[in-house]
Amino acid sequence: MEELVKFVQDEFVTKNEFPAFGAGDTITVYYEIREGDKTRTQFFRGVVIQVKGTGSSQTFTIRKMSGTVGVERIFPINLPALQKIEINKRGSVRRKRIYYFRGLTGKKARIREKRS
Repeated sequence: MEELVKFVQDEFVTKNEFPAFGAGDTITVYYEIREGDKTRTQFFRGVVIQVKGTGSSQTFTIRKMSGTVGVERIFPINLPALQKIEINKRGSVRRKRIYYFRGLTGKKARIREKRS
């Protein structure tokens, strides 16, 4: 059964090529929104909280502050509406999933930039 699922995913699911990113990175995701017969491109810029799953079921969660309210959005990596992903900053964090970032405000909510 698992072989059949893997075969179907390899054959029929379109794979998008995006740069590698992880938790703590600040990225911009450009995605397409359809409203009736019109389409437009919108972007979402924030910090990656987690990257979850493997293969075609991989998702990533981005968090940004909109005023004083935190907004999180979960994107599947193989979403057909995703146009491109830009990496703005590489973050240096110790964990794969930085849920503690939700509780931080002000200057404590900064992530050190990774040296290159």
